[in-house]
Amino acid sequence: MAERFDVGVVGAGYVGLVTGACMAHIGHTVTCVDKNEGRIENLKRGKLPIYEPQLGEMIARNRKRIRFSTELHPLVREADIVFIAVDTPPGDDGAADLSNVAAVARGIGRSLSEVERERPLIVVNKSTVPVGSGDYVSMLIQEGAEEGPNGEVSYRVVSNPEFLREGSAVYDSLFPDRIVLGAEDREALHTMRELYRPIIEQSFATELDPRPTVAVPFVTTDLASAEMIKYAANAFLATKISFANEIANICERVGADVKSVTAGIGLDHRIGPRFLDAGIGWGGSCFPKDVRALMATAREHEYEPAILAAAVSVNERQRRLVITKLQRDLHTLKGKRVALLGLSFKPNTDDLREAPSLSIARILESRGARVVGYDPVAGKRAAALMPEMKVVFDPYEALKGANAAVLVTEWEELRNLDLERAATLMARPRLLVDGRNAIEPAAARAAGLIYQGFGRE
Repeated sequence: MAERFDVGVVGAGYVGLVTGACMAHIGHTVTCVDKNEGRIENLKRGKLPIYEPQLGEMIARNRKRIRFSTELHPLVREADIVFIAVDTPPGDDGAADLSNVAAVARGIGRSLSEVERERPLIVVNKSTVPVGSGDYVSMLIQEGAEEGPNGEVSYRVVSNPEFLREGSAVYDSLFPDRIVLGAEDREALHTMRELYRPIIEQSFATELDPRPTVAVPFVTTDLASAEMIKYAANAFLATKISFANEIANICERVGADVKSVTAGIGLDHRIGPRFLDAGIGWGGSCFPKDVRALMATAREHEYEPAILAAAVSVNERQRRLVITKLQRDLHTLKGKRVALLGLSFKPNTDDLREAPSLSIARILESRGARVVGYDPVAGKRAAALMPEMKVVFDPYEALKGANAAVLVTEWEELRNLDLERAATLMARPRLLVDGRNAIEPAAARAAGLIYQGFGRE
């Protein structure tokens, strides 16, 4: 039988809440701590600060094993393992801002100096942090301890990067491709393996399918390598998308269909079919931030990451291509009404961080267009971020009187739009720019729309 642990999670945001809920689901006792009192009070009432499928239900089902607090000190006194899961936003130079991580690490150190523990506290970096942050956190814990009554404290620092996809984060936590741990202490790695044993062995009860048929790979390495694995994975996926977009732009010029091309190359097991969808490009809280942070790390060591720089350049160009495609048929954007369909950076989330919709809307507004946005989940957040953009809560209302529409986020309901109804509601020239290549060109044209995709005729 797997050992049960008292687990602390500092940071009740996206990663922290998912981590805490899933730890409780596999049998551990969890306390989630956040300095935002309003957020904690809402969580106690069952109100989540984010939209993430299945997360609310999982917290409700495991309510006896998960609690919420603003107090760090009791957590340090009682927990066997503490995850640091706070935000690490990019600075002006792209490097990760570790001020939130630093504050938590010092706080852990101060609290450790005031309590008596039988075993070392295992402090786990779950936040995405640059290479070398494990040693940095260890230094800050010690600095914090020296501010307290007892400078001699016992702890171990572990790196445990997350690989969660927004919109399927609960599934990714319970059925991961791999679990990566970095530490210099073997006992700490053994404890972390016991923590994750129900997931590694897939021995927990679940209503989610499909469950892996083999044990989840458990990768152990040193701190720096674990930290690099996270950045390298996201940088590779972002580069793969930018590569698909580069091919799409060539396809448009030579008369090829990028859908057929990527389907053909994706059958090569060395390449694979995922992350080869051409279109507007990548956004969100991870890819842009992590690629910039990795580039900043490289430049800090006097190395210019040319491939990563090219991936970023291609991605920025894809968003500008939307404007080019609109101007091709609208000629001028002044006085034109443009509907943006989908505002979150991807389906099944309300996250607007680095969302293509917002940068596209700002360019359109600056050029005199009237922008109307629709999203089934992120509409209210988008309206707060861009009050100059009219946000409606029905896709067909957004399309009414629009000269053009841009499919920005491929929500299922937008993939399945009634195209004939859309054409009837729109004003000439009835242009549809398919930013995700999610709609069949022939069907759109048959409905009376001018169709423009990416890398397609």
